Amino acid sequence: MEFKILAKDGSARLGELSFSRGKVTTPVFLPVATRGAVRCLSSENLIELGYEMVLANAYHLSMRPGTKVISAAGGLHPFMNWPRPILTDSGGFQIFSLKDTRIEDEGAVFRSIYDGGWHQITPE
Repeated sequence: MEFKILAKDGSARLGELSFSRGKVTTPVFLPVATRGAVRCLSSENLIELGYEMVLANAYHLSMRPGTKVISAAGGLHPFMNWPRPILTDSGGFQIFSLKDTRIEDEGAVFRSIYDGGWHQITPE
């Protein structure tokens, strides 16, 4: 990833983030694809509307559909049918908001809101 400032006006600045999957002009508004899809809009719709990047949530994706499903699809980009950059939120807020959460040396251990099972998320 690379960032460069394109223009300044006082404290405001126009920038460009460069990724292997494309460039994103900042500041940027990101459509929310929490669970891997933007409601009511296809990837083609988002591209037609000019969106350069979408936002997904690692916690929700890891719970449903799960890492095995995403891996079987070839990764997050093919799973989402999205060719451009994806920003993923760690899901830390959701995990800390859960009633049954423990922080251990290895990571966070929490009870899933979906199936009630215990899960662990690590920095890896």
